[in-house]
Amino acid sequence: MKCVKVPLREINNTRIKLMSDGLMSMEYRIKTTDEYGYIPITNDIEGYAIEDIELEPTKRVPHNFAEILEDELTPEEIENLKTSFDTIGDIVILEIPDELQDKKQLIGDAAYKFTKRKAIYMKKSAIKGTIRVRDLEFLSGVDDSLTIHKEHGVRLKLDVREVYFSPRLATERKRVMESVKDGEKILDMFCGIGPFPIVIARNKDVDITAVDINESAIKYLDENIKLNKLKGNIESYCGDVREVSKGFKTKFDRIIMNLPGLAYSFLDVAIDLIEDDGIINYYEFSDSYEQGIKRLNEAANSAGKKVEILNTRKVKSISPDEWHVSIDAKIKK
Repeated sequence: MKCVKVPLREINNTRIKLMSDGLMSMEYRIKTTDEYGYIPITNDIEGYAIEDIELEPTKRVPHNFAEILEDELTPEEIENLKTSFDTIGDIVILEIPDELQDKKQLIGDAAYKFTKRKAIYMKKSAIKGTIRVRDLEFLSGVDDSLTIHKEHGVRLKLDVREVYFSPRLATERKRVMESVKDGEKILDMFCGIGPFPIVIARNKDVDITAVDINESAIKYLDENIKLNKLKGNIESYCGDVREVSKGFKTKFDRIIMNLPGLAYSFLDVAIDLIEDDGIINYYEFSDSYEQGIKRLNEAANSAGKKVEILNTRKVKSISPDEWHVSIDAKIKK
């Protein structure tokens, strides 16, 4: 590679001048010895000592894993490739379109190379069943689905094959935590591995009752309670919240209902368990807030109560016409 040879004391000023003149090659690294520096150049230059030197190529850092695939996929395929993915601890979960399934291994290897995470998995199904899990296919790295995810100062242990967890709700979990006051009695009706309870109890002195029907989720919740230093208290229950709640001796100041596909069918339970002027953090999949507000009002009216809507928010996009929406509602006499 042709290089400008300069004394070491002049290397920085010469590098800056060559770069500003567009004459320095960015494809190779500058080489130095005890006395001289060798700066790669794109053309012969008068006024400098020029030597042919073997240089180390500059490592090009790709901006996304699609760039790594540009020699393997057509521009149309890259355009169709969903480059967004979920990173949970040291695991990456990809969503690969049907038309690119024959290239899934190439895509998985590219994601492994780009993210440098332990394991790359591909979604094989939607979230399904009462225990809310999805099928995953291992693509690259080490086939180990156990990980510890970190957010907002907490550690959440989980196995992505056994439980469902969305890192994309981190901002929503923080928002709800910040609205909680010390001393609240809280029920999380569909707690999973406990991201809402753990984030809240780490920061607030509260009593949280956490329920989930998935035994694995409760197992990891119990581990996560021990894994984190908490200000508040969390008590876990495994089972259908409609049945489990029949044994509760208290009502709650706040109820979290993050089961967006089915939460509406448990609104009667929530209304029965909420204290007067208590808050329900309600979630559902919808194209607007009107449906959720109507469902809250109908459930409250049936129990002789009223609803005051405190806040509405689009948490994340599910499809072009559907959102994961949040509605914060105060339930009054």
